[in-house]
Amino acid sequence: MERPSRDCPFDPATGHRFTAAGVPVCVHPERVGLPAAPYASQALPLPWQTPPPVEPDEVPAWVRTALTAAPPEACDEVIQQATQILLASDPDTDITAVLRAALG
Repeated sequence: MERPSRDCPFDPATGHRFTAAGVPVCVHPERVGLPAAPYASQALPLPWQTPPPVEPDEVPAWVRTALTAAPPEACDEVIQQATQILLASDPDTDITAVLRAALG
């Protein structure tokens, strides 16, 4: 959830917030470094598990989102996927420049 609300009241017995259906929710996603989304309840992939885009011009935004949220052990895979897409599109692509632009 984007923020605390009556839709997900706090349960003092457990110290967590829950939806009416009993699904636990996080109301401060920025504290864990994720954009707000129903990852568990709707089986959504985490940002770094989202398939990379097919279009090379969409890769920098995907890299930024994925690497910002990814744990350290997932960063290499994100960079490898981005590299493969970019080089398949244009073998002369300066990967370092693209990554700097995406993360700068």
